[in-house]
Parts: sequence; structure tokens; C-alpha cells
Amino acid sequence: MWHLDLFDAQVLAQNVINGADSFPLLAVPFFMLAGEIMNVGGLSRRIVNLALTLVGHRRGGLGYGAIVAACMLAALSGSAVADTATLASLLLPMMVAAGHDKGRAGGLIASAGIIAPIIPPSIGFVIFGVAANVSISKLFLAGIVPGLLMAVSIAVAWVIFAKKENVTPPPKATAAVRWTALRESTWAVGLPIIVIVGLKFGVFTPTEAAVVAAVYALLVSTLVYRELHWHQLNDVFLSAAKTTAVIMFLVAAAMVSAWLITLADIPAKTIDLLKPFMGNQTLLLVAIMVLVMAVGTAMDMTPTLLIMTPVLMPVLMPVIKAAGIDPVYFGVLFIMNNAIGLITPPLGTVLNVVAGVGKMKVNVFAGGTLGGDPGQQVLRGAEDLMVTNHPYNPQSIIFSKKVWDTLSSADQKVLQDAAGEASKFQRLASRDAAASTLDQLKKAGMQISEFSPAEQAKLREWFKPVIDKHGAAIAATVAELNAELAKLRK
Repeated sequence: MWHLDLFDAQVLAQNVINGADSFPLLAVPFFMLAGEIMNVGGLSRRIVNLALTLVGHRRGGLGYGAIVAACMLAALSGSAVADTATLASLLLPMMVAAGHDKGRAGGLIASAGIIAPIIPPSIGFVIFGVAANVSISKLFLAGIVPGLLMAVSIAVAWVIFAKKENVTPPPKATAAVRWTALRESTWAVGLPIIVIVGLKFGVFTPTEAAVVAAVYALLVSTLVYRELHWHQLNDVFLSAAKTTAVIMFLVAAAMVSAWLITLADIPAKTIDLLKPFMGNQTLLLVAIMVLVMAVGTAMDMTPTLLIMTPVLMPVLMPVIKAAGIDPVYFGVLFIMNNAIGLITPPLGTVLNVVAGVGKMKVNVFAGGTLGGDPGQQVLRGAEDLMVTNHPYNPQSIIFSKKVWDTLSSADQKVLQDAAGEASKFQRLASRDAAASTLDQLKKAGMQISEFSPAEQAKLREWFKPVIDKHGAAIAATVAELNAELAKLRK
């Protein structure tokens, strides 16, 4: 605003108010409230338990259970952050205890969590529909199959990685256990059915569907499952209000950004950037989605939707329609690529959720979300870096030249200084230990004679041929072992 010389507090306030003053956006707080109630009221836990009883006995079954549970939870809340937090808190400890790599398990849960913005009811579709003036009901229905296809693709990837882990799956649930899990989760599974059927047959609008979801979850949690008590409602409403306040403030502030972007004629510049691709609808879609995905790595999903949608849609809608691209289809792709940004560093909101719940660093499992193997970095490190805890060489770190050369001179200096200090400490510790042992032997009554420096020199000369002989033999053996290792690595 300063650069364009357009700063006006009254206009700024008016745009902020207009950004949040939207009836369809009322769906956001009610969907957030429904998600909070389901987590506290036991609906989410019963959904996860049902998924585990259905597929948990297979190889990598806990991972398949996480994917199935993610699809079911996505049909309940529509929030990637809420669903991921639920999955991570319930399933991550179970997967680690079963023997799965913690980084890979976290990557799987984060990847499954972003199904939530695709399968209805989706908060992302609500925001996009409002900003782009596209039917939210059509977006909801159009997101079902793509969301399920995302789940299938994640399951296929998990099949490959699960084979690399020697994890014994839990025993197969009996028919009685499955029936019990299904019976207990019937009320929870009924919620997405009510929402989808109601939207399909026009019983209620998406905003009304959010209210139905919140009331339904409240009644089931308090009257059926009886896990949500009335004295807990204040905390549930407060948590939902805080999350909603963050989202709605972003919505309101993004309207100001969209207004300024329009005044700065950025849409026209964006069109000039995309002109080479407008002759081919496939290339045009790819170019737009790459742009969206790149922006999504640095911004959260909500501001990305609210800033880019007003920029792209007014100028691209005629082009999209002329190219034969359905706006609803474009909206689903737009949300899917925004969702990928939730698990893409450096921002990665969902990554941070899993890291917070699992008490680990993002870089431990980020490779798993990007289709890589989080253990691969560790395996490479095992070839070039060795940490020992030998009694005669405690807590030593041995670098290969390959790793050492990748370090900066400052880092090398720090490590060298640390090694020098550690060496001094080790010598002092060894002397203290030797002196302590000597005192104990003397107290035990053992007669001890110490060699003079001259006698020590004679002993060294005497043992030198023996040491040289065995040293040469050991060197030859080590050379043979290195040769064999080189063959195995090839």
C-alpha cells in the first residue's frame, strides 16, 4: 500500500470486514467445531479402531489402517491439521512400538492427513467456492473420487516401503471383534453419509451441512457415547473458536492483499507469464498447478487460496472455459496441489503437526512425505560416518573423507577443537581410572612395583618386533575385508 501510495485506513478496514462478511464462510467455524467435538467425544478414536480391525492384520497393516482412518476422518471434519493431529496421537506410538521406522511412519501419517481437504466436507472447497464463485456442493461431490485415488496411491507406496521393514503385523481380528468395532463406530460413520446424501439431494446447503455435522457430533458424543461431558464444552468451543479466529483473520486480511494485487495489475502480468501455455489445456493446467504448488511450499493453504484465487480466477476463468476445462474440475486440482504444499518444506503445516505430536524434528520424516525413504539418509550416513562406544575409545566419531569434505572450514575447526578437548578429557579420565584402580589394588594388599622410565624404554624395545609382526597381519586382514566390502557395495 505504501509503494502504491494507496494507504487509507478506512478502505483497509472496509476490505477486512468485507473479506469475512460471507454467509458460505459460516461453514468454516461449524466444521472446525464438529472436528473438535469428534476428537474429544470419541468418534475419531472409534473410526481409527474400526480401520485397524479391518486391515491391521496385513503386512504393514498399521499403515493401511492409518490410510483408511484418514479417509474416514476426512469425511468427518475436512481439516488436514485436525485429522493429522488425531492420527499422529493415536497411531504414531502404535506404529513405532510395532517396529516401524518413526520417520517413515510420520511421513505416512502426514501424507494421509492431506486427504482431508479433498474428501467432503472440505474447508478448502468452501473457501475456494466463495473466492472463485464456484458451486461448493459440486466441489464437494467432485472431490470424493480424487480423494479416494489419493488414498490408493499412498497405499501403493506403503506396499513398497512396508516390504523393506521386518515388522510382525498384529493378529487378525476375529469376526466378533470386527462386529463390535463396526457397531461402536456406526454413529460416527453415519455422519459423512448424512452430509453427502443431504448435499446430493439438496436437503441442505454446505453451510447448513456444517451446522448439521456439529449438532450431530455433539448429540452423539454427549447422549450416545457419553464421552463428552457438559463441563468440557467450554474448552471444546474455546479451542474451535481459536482455530476459527486464525482462519477467518487470514480470510479477512487476504481480501486486502487480493485488492492490492488487482490494483497493481498483477493478474495481467500473470496472464503474460502463462500465455505460452494457453494453446494447450494440458500444458496450461500443468503450469498453473506447478505455480500453485511452488507457492504452497512457502504459504499455508488458506492464504494461498484467498490470495491466488482472486488473482487467477477472474482472468483465467474465460481462458479455462475456452480451453474446455470445467471450473469444478479445475477447483479440485487447485485444492489438491495446495494440499501437497501442506507437507512440503520449508513451511509444511501438517509436517509441523506430526513433528509436534511425535516429538521429533521435521527433517527426520520429511523424506517419507516426499516419496523418499527417510531411512536412506541414515543408511548413507552409516557408510561414511561411524559412532563407536568402545571401552578403549568411548564416544568416538569417525568421518570418511567424503563427509568431511562436505563440511565448511568453520565446522571442521569446531569439530577438531571438540576432538582435542575430548582427547584431553579422555586422557585425564584414563589416568584417574588407572590411579583409582591402583589404589584399590594396594588396599587389597597386592604388592605393586612400578617400572622406572629406563625400564619402560627397554620393555618397548622388547615388544616392538612382536607388535610390528601382529600389526602387519592385522593390516593385511583389514585390507582383505575392505576389498570384500567394496565388492558387496558394488
